[in-house]
Amino acid sequence: MRNFQVTVNGQTYEVSVEEVTGQNTQVAAKPAMPQAAPKAKAPAPKPASNASAGSVQVKAPMPGTILEIKVKPGDKVKNGQAVCVLEAMKMENEIPAPQDGTIASIEVTKGASVETGTVLVTMA
Repeated sequence: MRNFQVTVNGQTYEVSVEEVTGQNTQVAAKPAMPQAAPKAKAPAPKPASNASAGSVQVKAPMPGTILEIKVKPGDKVKNGQAVCVLEAMKMENEIPAPQDGTIASIEVTKGASVETGTVLVTMA
């Protein structure tokens, strides 16, 4: 019998496997000693906003990394205009403005990792 540690969906198991030498095969698995949870990355610092935050928030639709910020506070944008580029699953996704307006603040920095729902920019 050989013993292995296997991690599935964050749960670690000790597994004993017997070499197959015919029809008789045995496999036993039991939870291993709990391991410390992986350390979470510290959130990227937010840049100082030159303008007060606007009432319309443009949020990240998925987790990813900010590749480019295409606007700055005070810029006028049209509905559908890209405000930033978010890389997710090796694809570049342009994040559009939800309406016509003026950029009030930029809430992320280039290179920042964001989660779904993170506010990227605010608009007035």
